[in-house]
Amino acid sequence: MGLFDRQEREARDSVRPLAARMRPRSLAEFVGQLHFLGEGKLLRRMLEADRLGSVIFYGPPGTGKTSLAELIARHTKSSFQRINAASAGIKEVRAALDEARQALETAQKRTVLFIDELHHFNRTQQDVLLPDVEEGVVTLIGATTQNPFFSLVSPLVSRSRVFELKPLERDEVLTLLQRALSDAERGLGGRRLRVTDEALEFLAEVSDGDARRALSALEIGALSLTGDDQTLDIAIAQESIQKKAIQYDATGDEHYDAASALIKSMRGSDPDAAVYWLARMLEAGEEPRFLARRIVIAAAEDVGNADPMALLLANAAAQVTEFVGMPECRIPLVQAVTYIALAPKSNASIKAIDAALDDVRTQRVLPVPVHLRDAHYPGAARLGHGEGYQYAHGHEGGWVAADYLGVEKTYYEPVDRGVEAELRKRLEEFKARRRAASSEERRVQSEERD
Repeated sequence: MGLFDRQEREARDSVRPLAARMRPRSLAEFVGQLHFLGEGKLLRRMLEADRLGSVIFYGPPGTGKTSLAELIARHTKSSFQRINAASAGIKEVRAALDEARQALETAQKRTVLFIDELHHFNRTQQDVLLPDVEEGVVTLIGATTQNPFFSLVSPLVSRSRVFELKPLERDEVLTLLQRALSDAERGLGGRRLRVTDEALEFLAEVSDGDARRALSALEIGALSLTGDDQTLDIAIAQESIQKKAIQYDATGDEHYDAASALIKSMRGSDPDAAVYWLARMLEAGEEPRFLARRIVIAAAEDVGNADPMALLLANAAAQVTEFVGMPECRIPLVQAVTYIALAPKSNASIKAIDAALDDVRTQRVLPVPVHLRDAHYPGAARLGHGEGYQYAHGHEGGWVAADYLGVEKTYYEPVDRGVEAELRKRLEEFKARRRAASSEERRVQSEERD
């Protein structure tokens, strides 16, 4: 490397952010993702055996997707080409594939094609990759923050190994921060900088496992120090870290996972967890009407008649949400969420309707019993419709032993909780009285035959 090359490199490095300068230079320096990169784990074994095929790295920002792709290219002695799917088109993809094919044919040099934000490619752009991925012309490494099983075409996913990168643990972020502070060549080690343990702990905790966010905050804090006092304390650390952008895709798996967590927390009678998931979705910009609909459904599906007030409260919250919007609608929403979480639970209603729907769809359709048919039109009496119908209010207690289905079926089975416990007792009483009346009717008919 010549003098001017070194000067150019130093000039470039001087303007690169700390997070970029501190990218790991070897697999040994890479921090985190031990579940697939640790000793004896799958990706490590694939690299050691030099049998790496195309892979997709899926995970939140700042977890090492780009760094790992560069390290793999270096480890496998491959050329490294990088494309950002958010700005590239088919022309750029084809050019990269042609260059990789030429390098393979003329110099037997393999190419790692790293496509960042791969989910931004449409179906046609993803399909362009398939032939060369399948033939091994390139080793594709795709990086995405969205679930590839939702955002990528299935042929591409099936030809790749998917590795999910997880947010870094607090201690792993601390390791990276301390490494940046001690490295004089790439990091902040050449400065007279003192960072308090409290500040480091804060940055490691509040970064949410995002190494880039933690390192950027450390650099901002360090650059803001002037004068003789080069101490970065907790107050400066708090000023230096920007408000986090919650990783949340309103149409992807984060949306469905958070909604699932909210519903299951209410069902599981944990109001604190339910409030957290509600807050996370609201802060991420989730449509309040979507949340209101899910809360109404939970009230009917998971509480039901065990506490009928739950549905009334949930419906009221949905109406208020339409009327006032955010931020005020968060109050009735959380009121409904906490009420549902602590209400007695019953799924008897949904089980009843689903069982009945299954019979309607798969069994012989039952005819309406003659005595229940509409008798309010001219000619109904000539058909016998309504004949034998007994008006329940004309009997003691507003109840009469009558057959309303034509066959014996049990769909609604109340649980022994909340209001439904009382409904269960009432249902058992009605069934016992119907059985007794039916038994008496059969006895009378038998005597008449005799």
